[in-house]
Amino acid sequence: MLAETSTRNGVTYRVLDAMDAPHTGRILRLRLQSGEAPSIKSLKGSELVAISQEGDECRFLILGFAVFGGKASNDRFARTGRIDVHVEELGPAGPIGLRWEVAS
Repeated sequence: MLAETSTRNGVTYRVLDAMDAPHTGRILRLRLQSGEAPSIKSLKGSELVAISQEGDECRFLILGFAVFGGKASNDRFARTGRIDVHVEELGPAGPIGLRWEVAS
């Protein structure tokens, strides 16, 4: 199992689903693992790092939010702990896959 990685605020996520986006980037469905859900506004444009079970790291930038699971809102994210994000991978270590752990 992966060692727990935390952000400055103690927030970590797990990748539940990952797929190529229609034009560019990838869509990641993230589940809040620990910590309090940050605001949607603070997530957009943020750079995070995903770590595979083998220890591979891939930095990525959150470009926006996918709406096929419903519109992203602070209330919904705090209630469900899940969010769909459109990301651009910033390194050659990708693609980010299932069960990767995400931190900033």
